[in-house]
Amino acid sequence: RTLVNRCGYQLHDVLRDGQLDLARLLVGSEGTLALITEATIRTEPLPAHRGVVLLFFDRLDAAARGALECAALNVSACDLMDWRTLTIARETDVRFDVLIPRAAEAMLLVELDGNSADELRERMQQLVVRLTRRKKLAFDARSTMEHDERNLYWRLTRRVIPRLYRLKGQTRPLPFIEDVAVPPRAMPDFLIRMQNVLKTNQVTASLFAHAGHGQLHIRPFLDLGNPDDVRRMQQLATDLYEQVLEVGGTISGEHGVGLSRTWFVRRQAGPMFDVFREIKRVFDPRNILNPGKVVADAPQPLTKNLRLVPTLTGESRAASIGSQTSASESPETVAATSVPTTAAAANETADGATPARPLVELQLLWNEADIAYTSRLCNGCARCRTQSPDERMCPIFRFAPAEEASPRAKANLMRAIFTGEISADSIHGDAFRDVAKLCVNCHQCRLECPASVDIPKLMLEAKAQYVATNGLRGVDWYLANIERLAGWGSASSGFANWAIRNRTARWVIEKLFGIAQGRKLPRFASRPFLREASRRRLTRPVRQSGRKVLYFLDLYANWFDVELADAVCAVLMHNGVSVYIPPEQRPSGMNRLSLGDVDGARQIARFNVPVLAEAVRQGYTIIVSEPSAALCLTREYKNLLEDEDARLVSDNTMEICTYLWRLHQEGGLELDFKPIHATVAYHEPCHMRALEVGTPGLNLLRLVPGMSVQLIDRGCSGMAGMYGLKRENYRTSLRAGWPVISALREPTLHVGATECSACKIQMEQGTPKPTVHPLKVLAASYGLGETFDKLSTTRGEELVVT
Repeated sequence: RTLVNRCGYQLHDVLRDGQLDLARLLVGSEGTLALITEATIRTEPLPAHRGVVLLFFDRLDAAARGALECAALNVSACDLMDWRTLTIARETDVRFDVLIPRAAEAMLLVELDGNSADELRERMQQLVVRLTRRKKLAFDARSTMEHDERNLYWRLTRRVIPRLYRLKGQTRPLPFIEDVAVPPRAMPDFLIRMQNVLKTNQVTASLFAHAGHGQLHIRPFLDLGNPDDVRRMQQLATDLYEQVLEVGGTISGEHGVGLSRTWFVRRQAGPMFDVFREIKRVFDPRNILNPGKVVADAPQPLTKNLRLVPTLTGESRAASIGSQTSASESPETVAATSVPTTAAAANETADGATPARPLVELQLLWNEADIAYTSRLCNGCARCRTQSPDERMCPIFRFAPAEEASPRAKANLMRAIFTGEISADSIHGDAFRDVAKLCVNCHQCRLECPASVDIPKLMLEAKAQYVATNGLRGVDWYLANIERLAGWGSASSGFANWAIRNRTARWVIEKLFGIAQGRKLPRFASRPFLREASRRRLTRPVRQSGRKVLYFLDLYANWFDVELADAVCAVLMHNGVSVYIPPEQRPSGMNRLSLGDVDGARQIARFNVPVLAEAVRQGYTIIVSEPSAALCLTREYKNLLEDEDARLVSDNTMEICTYLWRLHQEGGLELDFKPIHATVAYHEPCHMRALEVGTPGLNLLRLVPGMSVQLIDRGCSGMAGMYGLKRENYRTSLRAGWPVISALREPTLHVGATECSACKIQMEQGTPKPTVHPLKVLAASYGLGETFDKLSTTRGEELVVT
């Protein structure tokens, strides 16, 4: 008998002393018998101490037998992972590469708990000795009771397994038979049966199991765009379920049968199925409570509700369908065919002689094959709808939890175009635009999505489609041309700075330009830093050898915070790094991209890339003090220009904190910091996270003696670049960033720190405390430029940031 079973209704012990235990019957009935409006839940105290043991095996069946040994020792968790999952783990994190032996074909993650640390440590040692020495099942083991290391071990199941969906290719790990459970003692035998079923059906699969109680998550790799694979699903499920029943198991251990397994309930339940049917009739005589699940006269086939995906043909595997040649490397081997929507497509010959016409003229550097592939990667798991404080996606969905705000909604819309469910022309309409605008290009969904679906790129394409047809409108036009506005503001800085701090003038600005009246704005510099750099001869290439960088200023450091640019140069020179600031540079264009102005961004890229690439050839590393600009140069320019120079720029660009932290790791950073006795609250910007370089700014701040640095891990600031400047988004921006803003109000915090200029604006919106770039703090600690006392005591005005 299995230890867990969710197939059918729970009838064991539902009658006690002649009374019906209604709660026991309804729990697990999947809403088919009644609705539960209120429940009292029993809780148990958490154990005082927890420990985790990793056991490594050279055979899968040895791991299954090892799980039986673990269960006998009263462990609290025992999870099994196959070689495929372990391989992904090693490729995901260098710590796992060191931790997991190459010879491991399977691994058990075992957790034990107890109220005595010494007793727990002894039990863990007994477990290791029993499986490695006495039973000789495992060939190696790791164990820990330390909090951070224990959490790292658990990341193997919580973070690594979802990365199966990031594997390249058209086949995906499909969770349609993933909840079977067998008696724990039958596990070794069942694993052999499972492998035979997979071989018979010519399918490979990943395996993860809660081996302690016999539940298995089996995910076959199949292609929903391949009709043969779709037909194979039903036979594979039938064959596997029959083997499950033969060893005394169940088709549903924890998750319920739903629509996809109800068709097999009658086979598993046997004579009890008539009892289930009668219970359903008594509780729901009109069959209105979640019909079609658990009990159904005509249960739907397993494959009925599969989401449509673009179809595949041999011709499309070799041909590019879109309007431009792809510069993307994904997918690697296959391309998706667009659904024919024209008469010409309908007349296509059987041998594919007439190529399919593109559905839309794509604006970014990819073809319809790439975009269809990207959109189909989303499996609808709803992870992007999370409200968990441990994750950051999606900042917009968190305060506006409607389906259209979720990242998966965007993937579904794009996929629907390529399956013909909606018209391709809809991408140019206002309704599609309104959904695309809910993506603020923060990249957090791309980072945290199990399948790493590139929603930001999909939505950049969607916005670009709208702008290509309808043009930029209203406030979007002004924000796209903010470089020009910044130049005008700097040229007349006296008047411009008066205007941004005057409420009447701000009312006029809001009406004319759509910039929120209450939004704090930065002062215009009276002279852009490029002019100062020319005066200091920094605009001339450096001839001497040694470390040398090209400083790409972007918008904020050039037109607004010239003290930041000065601090960057001072810190670099203090560390023996030569600085070159080419006068022929324009802001990155990330603002234009985020608004959908791809043509404008492409023009800027064509202007910047030749200058930057030539400097790289001369031995320069490109450094940027604005994370958004760094992301634009390293990622977005490759989506705009099919140019080796763009790749050269991408490969040789670093955000400034990343550059200095790597310099420190190489032993090249000067450590002659003067103590600063203050508590600094550091916020990691979304685009800093999107660069996937860790937290170099936080690490650098912690090098300053006497300084206490606290990480504000409260999600996105809510500013989202240009998003929070708009009148229409002002309040929602503050709502999204309120956790960060409220954390800064803690009296023990003296100053905020972040690399992002937009985050700085938001962080100062709700508190008089200044927020500074980490480079300004380093410069102050080196004794260069402004002192920290001045940085920390300068207060912004009602409508102006520091």
